Amino acid sequence: MTVFKSLILALVLLGAEGRSSVALAERFLLMAERPGCTWCERFNKELAAIYPKTVEGVAAPLVRYDITQGKAPASLVSVVHFTPTFILIEDGIEIGRIEGYPGDNFFWSLLSNMLENSDNKL
Repeated sequence: MTVFKSLILALVLLGAEGRSSVALAERFLLMAERPGCTWCERFNKELAAIYPKTVEGVAAPLVRYDITQGKAPASLVSVVHFTPTFILIEDGIEIGRIEGYPGDNFFWSLLSNMLENSDNKL
């Protein structure tokens, strides 16, 4: 199922009062970062402002996690060693990850693939 189909399905499932008749999966993109991370700063400069306005940002809102401040807000497959690491979380469980920031073109491609693979599992 594509991201577009997922969004349409979510809208169809919402009732007139904005309540869902079935439980929808909670999905977000966890950005593991730390203070002083040059590549985190580059992501922030290049994409952070536009991310929420994109189809990907709607399908998986960005949630930030400072790895120096404690436990991750979800169940991760492994410890985060590199920042930034972008982790797709669905229902509290890691579905996939992008380690590092590969630049804007590669980031969008990798994220789109990860979201599409997640949709195909639904």
